[in-house]
Amino acid sequence: MTFARIAGTGSYLPENIVTNQDLEKMVDTTDQWIRERTGIERRHIALEGQTTVDLAEPAARQAIEAAGMVPEDIDLIVFATSTPDKIFPSCACILQARLGIHGCPAFDIQAVCSGFVYALATAEKFIKTGSSKKALVIGAEVFSRIINWEDRGTCVLFGDGAGAVVLEANEETGVLSTHIHADGQYEKLLHVPCGIADGYDQVKAGLAFVEMKGNEVFKVAVNTLGKIVDETLDANQMQKSDIDWLVPHQANLRIIAATAKKLNMSMDRVVVTVNEHGNTSAASIPLALDVAVRDGRIQRNDVLLLEAFGGGFTWGSALIRY
Repeated sequence: MTFARIAGTGSYLPENIVTNQDLEKMVDTTDQWIRERTGIERRHIALEGQTTVDLAEPAARQAIEAAGMVPEDIDLIVFATSTPDKIFPSCACILQARLGIHGCPAFDIQAVCSGFVYALATAEKFIKTGSSKKALVIGAEVFSRIINWEDRGTCVLFGDGAGAVVLEANEETGVLSTHIHADGQYEKLLHVPCGIADGYDQVKAGLAFVEMKGNEVFKVAVNTLGKIVDETLDANQMQKSDIDWLVPHQANLRIIAATAKKLNMSMDRVVVTVNEHGNTSAASIPLALDVAVRDGRIQRNDVLLLEAFGGGFTWGSALIRY
């Protein structure tokens, strides 16, 4: 059997930092409220003119280098984002050109906060079928561009960043299973209410911002992530105790803690970075993964559970023997 093994990881955060104290000066909120409700302390915000691909490129190069490869080795690029540089071409194609890679398939996936898991699941299938040998998978966002900075319910939550992994074909270990789902009936609980089909006038009028009904989203997210934990373990005939590390989507510390409780897992076995960069949507899982790999917490042969929940609603998980 051929597996898709994580050969290298990388990440990048913009240098510009906005703290909770900064937000206190902008909207009616407090550092204490933000920390208690979300666990977030600061977020990184792209500079003016800095794009999603600008963030993705250093993360991608870092992952390729960590894998002991050069860009020309990559034969597939799958790029998860909800904030692309352009309507077209895709961020994957723009990044491909910057990396000097020619000819391999390159495309974007849009599943909001579940985007990286969706992208990982897609690339893993390419490797498993022999269509790819070395795939670059990226999650990157400039979510700050679709945030209303006068809306205290959303502006405190999100940040910008990028994370990447390189997958390579391996006969012994790697991604054990992936599970992705969606249910569009929940669209209006978390969405951007207008887009290109509505015309540029509405976009220019400031209507292209994230809208979220936070309490409703929280309830569905906790319930849904609990179910996908069971689904993932059952599919692999594993017990909760078999999981070494939970690497969750970094949206809200309370949601992360609820998933850890479902796994009977101590929080010291959960990779938490939400305090440092907020919700970076598709970038959050690969960012957290890269941090834990580079600081030595995650070691080869550890079993990792990745899970995410996002607008759509979309949700997904990946079980990986690292």
